[in-house]
Amino acid sequence: MNACPLCNAQDETVLWRDAHCRVILVNEPDYPGLCRVIWNTHVKEMTDLAEADRAHFMSVVFAVESVLRELLHPDKINLASLGNQTPHLHWHMIPRYKDDAHFPNPIWSTRLREAAPHDTPAPHVLSQMLNARITPQPA
Repeated sequence: MNACPLCNAQDETVLWRDAHCRVILVNEPDYPGLCRVIWNTHVKEMTDLAEADRAHFMSVVFAVESVLRELLHPDKINLASLGNQTPHLHWHMIPRYKDDAHFPNPIWSTRLREAAPHDTPAPHVLSQMLNARITPQPA
């Protein structure tokens, strides 16, 4: 049995999906709007994908970044694809604010302060905006 938490996801707030990948909203109170784009099949590295799949995957990442910038007006968006703990291809899109708990450091570093409150985007609004911007790739 595959123990990968991204292969066997439960209770995800899926904002958008097609046959190849999905966009989820992560419940992270210090980082409202944090999203992940997850490749649906268990793939470890970007270069494991065919060129067309890489291009599609990144177009989804860029669409999420664009929507988050438009909706939330963060000071910065961090894009991260680490996979050290979960070696399943996924990207984090993290809206960052100068008054968040870790700024200017990575969100995985030592907390510097309590996070200032920022609006959490409504999932249905994010979904509508993503559906308007992303062309699903056929299976």
